[in-house]
Amino acid sequence: MRIYTYSEARQKLADILEESKVDEVVIRRRRGDMFSIVPKSPLRRSPFDVHGLSKSITQKEIVKAIRESRERPKKKLQRTAKSRC
Repeated sequence: MRIYTYSEARQKLADILEESKVDEVVIRRRRGDMFSIVPKSPLRRSPFDVHGLSKSITQKEIVKAIRESRERPKKKLQRTAKSRC
């Protein structure tokens, strides 16, 4: 474990962050407050991953609902176009 003063940490921040990947790094302020720098592990998931729902619905039903929702705006647009003619 390596302890840096606040002033040292400001000057060497990039180096300290790299060092924190290997060993614990502590920054001490003038009043004695101490802070530990610990790297956070990167998420290896897609940002599009979502938690599943606890519903009893099949894949076919989901696809059907999506297709229906995509068709709805088209029908409204067609009705609007016909009513203007």
